[in-house]
Amino acid sequence: MDGVKTDELRAEVRLAAGVREAFQRFTEGFQGWWPPEFSWSGAKGLDRIGIEPRTGGALYEYGPGGLRWDWGRVLVWEPPRRVVFSWQIGPDRVPVPRAEEATEVTAAFDPHPDGSGTLVRVRHRYWERHGAAGTGYREAFAQVWPTALDRLRATHGG
Repeated sequence: MDGVKTDELRAEVRLAAGVREAFQRFTEGFQGWWPPEFSWSGAKGLDRIGIEPRTGGALYEYGPGGLRWDWGRVLVWEPPRRVVFSWQIGPDRVPVPRAEEATEVTAAFDPHPDGSGTLVRVRHRYWERHGAAGTGYREAFAQVWPTALDRLRATHGG
């Protein structure tokens, strides 16, 4: 798509856990920390949400009536250091069928420099793939990721 390259969004949080445990909390515990208001089904409709733990696995949710939505794909699965996935929901909340036309999220897990837990760093990029709507979509996510990561820390005793 033609458009101005939009800067990637970065957010981070420190968890009071080792790298392996932090990776598991982020991936296996997605249901426990991802804010339901930022799901496709919404806070009142979301039944469950998760990540299939493998390259090619789906990021999915079950909403009203047991309907499953696959809204992303695991592109890289490297426990306990990194997971990369596509974010296949467009700015208009319409599915983006192809991962290469969607935004992409990388979550990296590294020991905190002072030795106290793990630093979880999230990069969300390729907003320009959404054309003119990409900038506004990125601005919205500038609130989403800090909120979600604060919840990750609070949910898991960060």
